[in-house]
Amino acid sequence: MKAAVFRNEDGDEEEEEEEVCNVFDGESKRNNETKNLKGFFTSLLLMEEHEKQDQEARNAASRREMSDFQSNYRKRARTMSDYYSDLNDYYADAEESEDINLKKSRVSRAVASVAVAASEIEAESSEITGSGSVRGTGTGSGQQRRLWVKDRSRAWWEECSRLDYPEEDFKKAFRMSKSTFELICDELNSAVAKEDTALRNAIPVRQRVAVCIWRLATGEPLRLVSKKFGLGISTCHKLVLEVCKAIKDVLMPKYLQWPDDESLRNIRERFESISGIPNVVGSMYTTHIPIIAPKISVAAYFNKRHTERNQKTSYSITIQAVVNPKGVFTDLCIGWPGSMPDDQVLEKSLLYQRANNGGLLKGMWIAGGPGHPLLDWVLVPYTQQNLTWTQHAFNEKMSEVQRVAKEAFGRLKGRWACLQKRTEVKLQDLPTVLGACCVLHNICEMREEKMDPELMVEVIDDEVLPENALRSVNAMKARDTISHNLLHHGLAGTSFL
Repeated sequence: MKAAVFRNEDGDEEEEEEEVCNVFDGESKRNNETKNLKGFFTSLLLMEEHEKQDQEARNAASRREMSDFQSNYRKRARTMSDYYSDLNDYYADAEESEDINLKKSRVSRAVASVAVAASEIEAESSEITGSGSVRGTGTGSGQQRRLWVKDRSRAWWEECSRLDYPEEDFKKAFRMSKSTFELICDELNSAVAKEDTALRNAIPVRQRVAVCIWRLATGEPLRLVSKKFGLGISTCHKLVLEVCKAIKDVLMPKYLQWPDDESLRNIRERFESISGIPNVVGSMYTTHIPIIAPKISVAAYFNKRHTERNQKTSYSITIQAVVNPKGVFTDLCIGWPGSMPDDQVLEKSLLYQRANNGGLLKGMWIAGGPGHPLLDWVLVPYTQQNLTWTQHAFNEKMSEVQRVAKEAFGRLKGRWACLQKRTEVKLQDLPTVLGACCVLHNICEMREEKMDPELMVEVIDDEVLPENALRSVNAMKARDTISHNLLHHGLAGTSFL
């Protein structure tokens, strides 16, 4: 503000500051500033209040949306699980029909779409739970998520697991006694046991083993196994393969092995008492297991002889086994195509390599059938026409040795009915399943498990004579000597007369 200028009597100019005006102006300015500050703080408080209300509204909307999403997710997961279970049931039924390939392709595409949808649902769930906003379905944040599982009845298996369950009924269902079953469970415990997870409780070892043995014993489709044990179809299929692999890895080295020297001596004496033929340490036989026509190498698995006899197209794979007098397998060769004759299966086996290269059977015989060649260690019956009495007598005694192997295979197929019909197991997994059946057969035979005679299967396998049946001059001479001794020392029978 400018100062006012006055002139006095002497003519001097005086300047008088307007102090009063300045005081009033300063006071007015302070009042205005105070009002402005009050208005600013009031606006700030209002803004914070509005922001708080908006945040609460957004949180409430988010909780409602999350609740709706979780409810929708559970419904979709439940529907998807039911649909997937129905597809598996349909797939199991489709494999038993004639148009299996067409139905299988349709079901595979449907299952693939279901799997994609399920993965998308799982991804959405993991994304939401991973953000930390909401976990679980309850009000508390400490609850663990649990995997929804279809409720299935386990009454039948719980009944079988009771201590007072009749031994006869248990043996009828599992083809073995309770004590043998418990022995197998104990030996497989470390190999098949699983730990509980946050999503579900692990299936007990006894139930895992029971699923596998019941499936092998009855040969029933997986959908019936699922209903018996209260588990999913895919779970049952997985358990069968896992337990069969454990049997192959854990039990096969213990219960299926080549005899030691003392055992070989006892076997020789037992076979000689049966047939009179010396130094026989095993009876060898090759049987066929029916399979579904494979997608690759179909011609190799085509079984011409079974097809002609049964008037139905047949495909198979082979099992070659050496059996001791008690019907226990001491050597196995599994998995060669059904079109391969017995002599070629023998040549592909590890037994053939060990016997030819390592002298495994030096001075001892494996008794084969007409489809096997005569070797330094393989003794076979005479197959030419117009046999002499001596040769007839020898063949009669050889048939008694061969009967041991055939009856062992009859008990194998009778005890494990899955070997009597085409199985759902894939071709690459089939040798493991067949090996498990042979190991379980050995355990039952070693423990002298009696089998119902009605379950016994008559083994019929057409044996084709090899192109080169006589491959050892020394073996020919030895066979002639054995034949002469059998007839002229009163050891041969007379039924051939």
